[in-house]
Amino acid sequence: MRIALLGTRGIPASYGGFETFAEQLSTRLASRGHKVFVYCRNRLPQTEYRGVDLRYLPAIRHKYLETIVHTGLATLHLISHRTDAALYCNAANAIFTWWPRWFGIPVALNVDGIERKRVKWNRLAKGWYRLSEWLATFCPTAIVTDARAIQDYYRERYGKPTVFIPYGADAGRIEDWSLVTRLGLEPGRYFLYVSRMEPENRALEVRQAFESVSTPYRLALVGDAPYAQEYIRRVRDTRDPRVVIPGAIYGEGYRQLGSHCFAYIHATEVGGTHPALIEAMGRGALVLYRNTPENAEVAGGVGIPFEPEDLADQLRLALDMAEEERTLLGRKAMDRVRERYSWEAVTDAYESLLTGLLRQTEA
Repeated sequence: MRIALLGTRGIPASYGGFETFAEQLSTRLASRGHKVFVYCRNRLPQTEYRGVDLRYLPAIRHKYLETIVHTGLATLHLISHRTDAALYCNAANAIFTWWPRWFGIPVALNVDGIERKRVKWNRLAKGWYRLSEWLATFCPTAIVTDARAIQDYYRERYGKPTVFIPYGADAGRIEDWSLVTRLGLEPGRYFLYVSRMEPENRALEVRQAFESVSTPYRLALVGDAPYAQEYIRRVRDTRDPRVVIPGAIYGEGYRQLGSHCFAYIHATEVGGTHPALIEAMGRGALVLYRNTPENAEVAGGVGIPFEPEDLADQLRLALDMAEEERTLLGRKAMDRVRERYSWEAVTDAYESLLTGLLRQTEA
């Protein structure tokens, strides 16, 4: 098949979950013999990455326009450079998914979470996401949800069935810890937080809760965001020498951090299946997760849930936990990722979905 992937910043991944998803899925589909095209915003010297063709189109660098303008341009390009099927990411792009359908290209849309709940969006943007939720129920050929809780939401609110395909992650630890030590961290003696530095991901609250805990262990707050400078300034405004805030880290360094942390803190309150949570579980980390339906669905009882007001107490609980118990939870978390969230299983599901949509269109 010839498959196009639209709606992300592109690959290689250097931003967030959708970009990692795009890289993992597209390269695996390409390795299976499919011709895959990924639309990208940031131009690189290369036009091919691990068997995937990269298509560069301009984007307006604006918090509220970047995604939809780029996806609109990518859609016009797709129509004039046809593929057998297309996969769009982000519910905000729902309005574009009927265009290729009109020209006979079947389209799947991964809607992610309930984006209108994010604090970063103004009233107009939240209204656009609310409208896009509705458009997603009939514009694409199929809707993909990566969490059962989001699947339930679309069924209960809109009476619309969706295809459940979770996010993926690799399982297994990285032995190297060279980057960990370069950051001034000691393997097994730091808490790790990874997310985009935006208000609903609660990095500030994590830092404040940690600062109230008496421990020689450190806290690494990893992440960045292009349109959240004021919030990031507040997160960085600390005099606690135990707190390390290195910015965004990807690739091998990111895998090292997850493999050698004492515990991983997941405080995100909005969204579907969060990549960082699954990835930390895949590294065998003890996870403390904010007790939302989506996070609890992923953790499946192999971590420590917390409410916003008791995070400090749960950090103390983790510190007091016997090493055998902590190791057991980490091993169960890794096994859960192998069983439910492998990238190969995710690729199988998308391959089957897109192949089925093409057959329906040709029938």
